Amino acid sequence: MITLEDVARHAGVSLATASRVLNGSSRQVGLALRTRVESSAAKLGYRVDAAAQTLARGASNVVGVIIQDLTDPYFAAIADGAIRAADLHDMVVTLGTTYRDPEREIALVATLHAQRARAVLITGSRVADDYMIGKLRAELDVYRSSGGRVAMIGQDLLGTDTVAPLNREGARELALAIAGEGHRRFAVLAGPPHLFTAADRTSGFVEGLSELGLPAPVIVHGGFDRDGGLAAADELLDMRADVTCVFAVNDVMAMGALAAFRRRGVAVPRDLSLAGFDDIPSLRDVVPELTTVRLPLSRMGTLALDLALSGEAERRVEQIAGQVVLRESVGRLGDAPVDTGAVAPPSVVAS
Repeated sequence: MITLEDVARHAGVSLATASRVLNGSSRQVGLALRTRVESSAAKLGYRVDAAAQTLARGASNVVGVIIQDLTDPYFAAIADGAIRAADLHDMVVTLGTTYRDPEREIALVATLHAQRARAVLITGSRVADDYMIGKLRAELDVYRSSGGRVAMIGQDLLGTDTVAPLNREGARELALAIAGEGHRRFAVLAGPPHLFTAADRTSGFVEGLSELGLPAPVIVHGGFDRDGGLAAADELLDMRADVTCVFAVNDVMAMGALAAFRRRGVAVPRDLSLAGFDDIPSLRDVVPELTTVRLPLSRMGTLALDLALSGEAERRVEQIAGQVVLRESVGRLGDAPVDTGAVAPPSVVAS
């Protein structure tokens, strides 16, 4: 195997000079020497030692992207945006999955720190657990103190650069838009009560209904995934609640609910209207097309990576607004919409 010593000998330079050229040292080497070393390395077929480069530079060209569930299209779309942006920065992405385990999330940060990752992106909702939030924040502080960069996609709770979706506001606008289609009696498949994203979307939807003087919705909690949506929808149907529209706080829950409705002989939107949140890419294959709140998921991943690699000292929070997309899963009731009075109409896209 060709070694760095072989390259140095062939080029007629010191081992230190060869290392500075090929292992990415910040110390400058003259053009003539650099060209000679690179030519020798090419002729001998020398391959750079990535570990040696990391030691020389103080950080690798690796960006760690930590997501909660690789099978969830929401996280897949965000990771895709981050990976595409990393290519533009000549960076390589290492992807880690937490399986919604906060201890595993902290362990992944520690591992990426030990591997001298240049930056870490964390995406996913925080849970209402001050101890675990504090523990993660402490681990991130240690990593940042050694020069690492961090960006968060989710709630602004970790003292880092953050891409923050406006979940409450988007759900409020969705409530106003669906009420504008004549609906007055709602249910919410609300996800886990301790999950901030689920809680924010639920409270925003309730807020929108309250502004219109409409009754509070029926609330059913469940898992924040497809199976959770299916189970929550079954529970709602068993309750025989008098509702005309169901809001699931994310699209994968809505897809689970749609499966439950079909199994129980409930047609959407003929018997019951349905809406979700996120506008995940796989919705293009859902029949009927799902009303939802569109978030620019891929762009959120790109923005988070750009924030992490920007090198700016001042912490930044980029708020991301959602856009209501009305589709055929929400049917129109009656001849006249609900009077929204002085409530500002939402930004709505009909699709």
